Amino acid sequence: MSTLPLGRTTQYPDQYDPSLLFPIPRSENRLKLGIKPDQALPFVGIDIWNAFELSWLNSKGKPQIAIAEFQIPADSPNMIESKSFKLYLNSLNNARFGDENEVRERLIIDLSEVAGRKVTTRICSSDSIAKKGMQEMSGVLIDRLDIEIDPHLKADPSLLQVNESFGPIEQCLVSHLLKSNCPVTGQPDWASVQIRYQGRPILEEGLLRYLIGFRQLGEFHEHCVETIFCDIKRQCKPEKLSVYARYTRRGGLDINPFRTDHNAPWPDNARHARQ
Repeated sequence: MSTLPLGRTTQYPDQYDPSLLFPIPRSENRLKLGIKPDQALPFVGIDIWNAFELSWLNSKGKPQIAIAEFQIPADSPNMIESKSFKLYLNSLNNARFGDENEVRERLIIDLSEVAGRKVTTRICSSDSIAKKGMQEMSGVLIDRLDIEIDPHLKADPSLLQVNESFGPIEQCLVSHLLKSNCPVTGQPDWASVQIRYQGRPILEEGLLRYLIGFRQLGEFHEHCVETIFCDIKRQCKPEKLSVYARYTRRGGLDINPFRTDHNAPWPDNARHARQ
């Protein structure tokens, strides 16, 4: 077993250490999308993180457990690398705090410093999350289309087209077939994606092929959603557009980026069955 990647030891911290958090500048990927650092972003949004392995010690040394939600603004200079996020959260396991509010304030300070913007943090009990239940994304499921796919298909923006014969409509399209790969480890990242827009009808077959084309792409969750947003905006020219993806959990964390170009409400962070 020691020769297998699974058998290799990962050093988990045994004391609180905020220096474990590793920032990743958003600017490099945005340059690929034609967004220069001195330009206004073509979208607003948030990255919703859910942490299912949060624990700390109370003043008597008794372990406490909870689930945490973090909202990182899309205009923050940095993302936070997910493995470093997990290691940081694990560094709280043996740290003592007076109460839950003290934990939350510590999380806000540490994460905001690394992201470069204030990170909103909420700590919840398992019971409160269970009462919310689960629900899937609303919208027209384009996965129903029976199409043949080239195994070497890439996410080519030219696949994104509209029906020029129709005027603008309001529509919400959903696919559960979004998959990409971590650019650091190569591990697969699975997601459902919801696309709300107002504009000429987007051709569903081309959109589905485009989304499936992400399967071999090595990119972070946030970058994938911003790429989808910018490609649709550029190719289909909708008057309004929102793109929201919910990724499956890995390492006790799930990441759910949301981008929009209008005054759309933030997602309610409802958990999906695959999460």
